[in-house]
Amino acid sequence: MNHLKTLKTFIGSWFAYPWYPIAFGAYPVLALLSFNVGQVKPMAGMRALLVSLLLAVILYLVLWLILRQSHRAAFLTMLILVLFFSYGHVYNLLSEKSPKSNLTPWLAGGWGILFLLFVWWATRPKLNFTSTATSLNVIALGLVIMSGWQAMSGSRPRTAHALGAANAPVETDLVKPENPPDVYFFLLDSYGRADLFKSAYKYDNSGFLRELEKRGFYVAQCSQTNYTRTELSLGSSLNMMYLQDLDSKFNPENIGRNTLWNSLRHSAVRYDFESMGYKTVAAATGFDWLDLSDADVFLSPPPFSSGMTEFEGLFLRTTLARYVQDWGWVDPDAVMAQNSRDLFNNIFDHVDDIAKMPEPTFAYLHLISPHPPFVFGPDGSPTNPADFWNEKRLYPADLYAKGYQNQLTYLNKKMLEAIDTILAESKTPPIIIIQGDHGPWLQPNDKHMWILNAYYLPGHNDKLYPTISPVNSFRLVFDTYFGGNYDMLQDISYYSPVPKLYDFSEIPNNCKP
Repeated sequence: MNHLKTLKTFIGSWFAYPWYPIAFGAYPVLALLSFNVGQVKPMAGMRALLVSLLLAVILYLVLWLILRQSHRAAFLTMLILVLFFSYGHVYNLLSEKSPKSNLTPWLAGGWGILFLLFVWWATRPKLNFTSTATSLNVIALGLVIMSGWQAMSGSRPRTAHALGAANAPVETDLVKPENPPDVYFFLLDSYGRADLFKSAYKYDNSGFLRELEKRGFYVAQCSQTNYTRTELSLGSSLNMMYLQDLDSKFNPENIGRNTLWNSLRHSAVRYDFESMGYKTVAAATGFDWLDLSDADVFLSPPPFSSGMTEFEGLFLRTTLARYVQDWGWVDPDAVMAQNSRDLFNNIFDHVDDIAKMPEPTFAYLHLISPHPPFVFGPDGSPTNPADFWNEKRLYPADLYAKGYQNQLTYLNKKMLEAIDTILAESKTPPIIIIQGDHGPWLQPNDKHMWILNAYYLPGHNDKLYPTISPVNSFRLVFDTYFGGNYDMLQDISYYSPVPKLYDFSEIPNNCKP
């Protein structure tokens, strides 16, 4: 009983100290991380969290030196932090409602008045704020715990050799050959079909396709994706099933994505290869829900090569410090562009290393290209992504087409170099699949389905056909090379709207090879 009383006294005295400004300093970063859970890793916010905590501590110490009263200094610190961290959110909200208004002088003036009122309130002699410490500590701690828990829910422990969907079609009797081929799956985000490029952009992609065919690739001229969004397409192709049959959660009444994201990170394809002793290799994409970060080898560029992460740029714009962009001190668009270039180069810089690995490997290499942001010119020179959108950060059709073609031309060059490296370094002829998940933006629903789909299957190109779709890619690989019994499914394409991701309607394939 005495121990319980002592503990209660200790907790009560601890909560009487005014430490809540520190917690309020941490909360904005944790809240933004929790809002973007699944999109960014918690570690992306660690530097911003440290800076915010340091800001809270320094501000409190300065005010304590001025006021010489800890509770009064803590209360005023909290009020100033609220002003600092809420400014960008209010600015963004008002900008959406009045996009043509010059909000800066009005909002800055309003914040200045609030600052003076807060100082007047916190320095009134009759108030000492001692009695508010316990309540504010409890509130601040609750906010930190809640947002921190939500943010950490996006952090995944290593759970390799697992399955993310209820009906993932794995096979237990696959046979690894004596000289097993390495398997490369290049997913080129938003890479469309050659006939779409010609009709939509007057862009001739036949040179790239001829170079693939010279190297032994089969290009499926009439291929369509099975689903129109990245996570839907990959959830299906990496599990070799249509989503309607893969898990009961993929029904029209549901809009959740957790099972979908788990199904592509922990897919039947990955499970089958790992069961045969293959080493899984993956690379960072910039999207946490896409990353196979628990792969045997996970390739990631240095986190701060551009001086600031994209999350930090986003966080900056939610605070009063957003004006450092206007003053030219920080350019978040340049940060985003450099991060995108780093992720792109990270994959191609490691192709030779992957090819030289002694173990049989399954390399899942997802490039966010030619998908926006448009950060490369046709020769690989850096471009500013802001040059391809308007004042509302939307892509006009002509600018999108220009940026897309620039990036496509450079991607084609890098892909041919990577293929040549893989073929030169491989003792056993490898398996290579190069595939788009969907077509480019700003196209009709049917043409949005038209994708690049190319296969290097040494000695087995005769099993391929012009309309093969991603759901059948690895079915064919496992059946042909590893003694599988998957058999081929009918090639069907489905469209679904946002947010009703699983409300599917069939899109016919009218292509004639």
